[in-house]
Amino acid sequence: MKNKIIAFVKKEWLWFAGGAAGALGGYLYWYFIGCNSGTCPITSSPTNSTLYGILLGGLIFNMFKKSEKSKNG
Repeated sequence: MKNKIIAFVKKEWLWFAGGAAGALGGYLYWYFIGCNSGTCPITSSPTNSTLYGILLGGLIFNMFKKSEKSKNG
């Protein structure tokens, strides 16, 4: 079980790195720029901003993943 988890993390490390960078970026965006009035759906809450950052960071970092070639040739 431990080997499967380690293999998964090694295979998908870009998702985790992107999620961590996005979480930090989303929180910092909320802290420095965020919406004070509460009318902005993403930036009015640190939770929403951080979750949105995780999603975007994971997607952006995953763009740099090399695609696996098919074995069917």
